[in-house]
Amino acid sequence: MRRMNLAALTLLLASTTAAIAQQPEQTGDTESANGEQVIRAHGVGVFDELNLPADFTHLPYVNPDAPKGGEIAQSIPNSTGFDNYNPFTFRGRAAALSSFMLESILTGTADEVGAAYCLLCESLEYPESRDWVIFNLRPEAAFSDGTPLTAHDVLFSYEQLRDKGLSSFRTVIAQQVAEAEVLDDHRIRFTFTPDYPRRDLIQGVGSLPVFSRKDFEDNDRDLEQTMSKALIGSGPYMFEGADINRRVTYRRNPDYWGADLPINRGRFNFDRIRFEYFADYDAAFEAFKAGEYTFRREVSSIHWASRYDFPALSRGWVKQETLHDGNVASGQTWVLNLRRPNWQDIRVRQAIGMMFNFEWSNDALFYGLYDRVNSIWENSDLAASGTPSDGELELLEPVAADLPEGILTDEAVMAPVSGERQLDRRNLRAAAALLDEAGWEVGNDGMRRNPDGRPLVLQILNDSQTFDRVINPFIENLRALGVDARNVRVDNAEYENRKRSHDFDMISDHLGQGEIPGSGLQQYFGSANAGDVFNTMGLANPAIDRLITHVEAAETRDELITAVHALDRALRSLSFWVPQWYNGNHLVAYYDQFGRPDELPPYSLGEMDFWWYDAEKAEALRAAGALRAGRALD
Repeated sequence: MRRMNLAALTLLLASTTAAIAQQPEQTGDTESANGEQVIRAHGVGVFDELNLPADFTHLPYVNPDAPKGGEIAQSIPNSTGFDNYNPFTFRGRAAALSSFMLESILTGTADEVGAAYCLLCESLEYPESRDWVIFNLRPEAAFSDGTPLTAHDVLFSYEQLRDKGLSSFRTVIAQQVAEAEVLDDHRIRFTFTPDYPRRDLIQGVGSLPVFSRKDFEDNDRDLEQTMSKALIGSGPYMFEGADINRRVTYRRNPDYWGADLPINRGRFNFDRIRFEYFADYDAAFEAFKAGEYTFRREVSSIHWASRYDFPALSRGWVKQETLHDGNVASGQTWVLNLRRPNWQDIRVRQAIGMMFNFEWSNDALFYGLYDRVNSIWENSDLAASGTPSDGELELLEPVAADLPEGILTDEAVMAPVSGERQLDRRNLRAAAALLDEAGWEVGNDGMRRNPDGRPLVLQILNDSQTFDRVINPFIENLRALGVDARNVRVDNAEYENRKRSHDFDMISDHLGQGEIPGSGLQQYFGSANAGDVFNTMGLANPAIDRLITHVEAAETRDELITAVHALDRALRSLSFWVPQWYNGNHLVAYYDQFGRPDELPPYSLGEMDFWWYDAEKAEALRAAGALRAGRALD
């Protein structure tokens, strides 16, 4: 039941990935004009040395001899489709993977936290102070139309994102970068803003997607507007075609410039990647059973537990697997809109949260598959626990006046625990007492009203039919409390529009952050971005702003853990969310025509990255008639 906004994900990755090495693998250091050592390296990492030396031959978790060919096809359920190909604007609805063809100067790996290695660059240079970085680009790098990729394209891309990217993204870039300048066709320098924390700046600019300046000029593109043509990129895949609102397909570029790079060996193995769109979740599942697409990430517990009994599975054509997921949990949650007066009183927010019975839901609805989300950094050592440590107190004491009472003494706020019955009477009484204190008294009709006689109305915005079975019991519990709660079903387009315009009381979202959080925290939780779409709840709190700066400035892993614990503790104390659930595994099903490494890396399932097409298995499925003709096996 995870909802993923692909445009938001693309921008988040571009703006939040953090890295710089204390002792990088060096490929020849020099000295700057002021006598400072200049490090020349093949990559950067956070706090620790890079795992891979400069002369590595391939990533350790890939099959370097993986065959090329075939297709992998997935689905996008609960969708009203797409109408354009620009994932960098919230106007319209961009097709899945609309940024797939774009590369960045640096790229991460799936087995290291915060590591970044040269992709478009041969090397990077930076001083010990980390005040600037020079990227030395590969002269052979080229876009799929054959145009060389140069430093001028990198500068153009940076300026486009700085001037026309989403507002919160523009704010972060403006704060971080003082100047960007082309030194020659294959060298570009970024100079960073004085006094801004340096830890994540090099990888921040190195992770920006690189557009083709010629493509923008020839097609009169505007990054703030929708696009009727897919972007031209330098990556291993190109846009192949689309049937608007039904499917979109990408094909591997046979002339991809970077195919033989060590960082790419054994990767990008499918000739074609296809996404099919479906109006609802059940329709998508039935299409998978019928062989319309070949790989499925299951996010519905009821489907996983009770509906994988179809013929293709019993005949061995489909494999069903549970694979470990080492990532921080997605932070799936309901979020209250703090911009609205009803939700500004923390007692009201706490009362609302007490009415969701996770324990009953997990037993009765989820087949016991899930664990409760309690932290923004759930499933990692960054989650706060117990009472504050001495290090946390040093950060929390100066800002305690802007946080709820008990922040310095109490244990980190945990989600309420409920009993076996759907309506937990103990939590109901506690929630009722909170609403009484907040001035919402029960009227003759059993509904809560404030002194002005206005009822306490809570609309939960929902665009998923499969979510009804979870929301409706929550609604029943809220109504027992006297809250006029409603499950407001809308289509995907209205859902997105209302989310962007902040027209909701409560909405489902994902607030989970990465292992090396940095400037992206400002987008999600910073006061300056309270009006932006990433800051879903509209949070504007000076204590949170100050704690974010401590996270950004952390120079060691220990400092980062302490700072994130303090921030996590403070965010949870504000009770702007009703945490949902997570599964620490990937639940996948696929037609048995793929190969993958025996041991997957901890931070990526990698089905579109380092899995591959097994032609022999595919031929056996073809002979058995396992998939619909003209689809995945042609």
